[in-house]
Amino acid sequence: MDDKAIELLKELVEAPSPSGYEQPAQRVFRKHVEPVVDSLQTDVMGNVIGRVNAASADAAKLMLAGHCDEIGFMVKYIDENGFLFFAPIGGVDAHLVPGQRVNVHTATGPVRGVVGKKPIHLMDPKERESVVKFKDQFIDIGCSDKKMAEKLVAIGDPVTFSVGLERLQGERVTSRAFDDKMGAWVVARVLQEVSKKTPPVHFYGVSTVQEEIGLRGATTSAFGIDPDIGIAVDVTFSSDTPGLNMMEIGELELGKGPIIARGANINPTLFDLLVTTAKEEAIPYQVSGMPRATGTDANVIQLARSGVAAGLIGVPLRYMHSPSEVLSLADLENTVRLLVGLIYRIESKNMFIPN
Repeated sequence: MDDKAIELLKELVEAPSPSGYEQPAQRVFRKHVEPVVDSLQTDVMGNVIGRVNAASADAAKLMLAGHCDEIGFMVKYIDENGFLFFAPIGGVDAHLVPGQRVNVHTATGPVRGVVGKKPIHLMDPKERESVVKFKDQFIDIGCSDKKMAEKLVAIGDPVTFSVGLERLQGERVTSRAFDDKMGAWVVARVLQEVSKKTPPVHFYGVSTVQEEIGLRGATTSAFGIDPDIGIAVDVTFSSDTPGLNMMEIGELELGKGPIIARGANINPTLFDLLVTTAKEEAIPYQVSGMPRATGTDANVIQLARSGVAAGLIGVPLRYMHSPSEVLSLADLENTVRLLVGLIYRIESKNMFIPN
């Protein structure tokens, strides 16, 4: 992956964007795609939609969605000693939070803090065996009283883990918020590539919002765009770490390529075309069987208006919804290659009607 693409990924994952507070990440997305698209808009929900036009006005419409919101927290209460009590935004694992350094994102900029709890030495044996509930955790920003804290922080301010992108070995990197700002990165990169040659479809690249709290941004943007084909890009559990059961999850590994979903949520012709594209372009790929509706933007895209030919591309991820998620840059690059190759193989909207 070249330096420019890595810098875009770094900017996206390090921009704070808990669900409902996505605009710092959306500003990054807009900055990088605005020079290459035919139109760019931000809707009332906060979704950012870039469009690259086809040559024909009546060409099919393809929507590619990656959500830019991340898990995080919200300040709910400030006590008399200046400690901040908080609630999770999205599915945060309470096990992982105590002791983490965080940023509280205020009107005047980020305020550093540390998540505290009762020390393990002062817990009785039964307490040590259970997860410390969020209501018993708090953020220490170094203030001595409520008045001092209220000068810095307001109720409703969002909070994120204060970690960013770092390289591990080879093509593997770690960061918070790969779920799913790497999806917004893929959308931006596909927009950049498709802009180089007029596509056979009207291509809508969407950085969606509020996926982590109910697929909300994809619901409204799919309704507004009314696409014929809609593909979500999201992370998917890898099964190549200790303690995971491949018989339940499937054989899904980092570095083995994008994961093409197959099942009720997925248009079968679109699935076949994705597999054909991967084979013809010599792109490594994996397949995941998903017998029910997926918990991704593909779910609501498929059901928009009178129905959409839906697809889902997953990027294998380790340690999902933790401050230190891990993925392969090679998988990201191959996801972009797969989607660009697919777009130029679409002949008409009718090719996806089952028969």
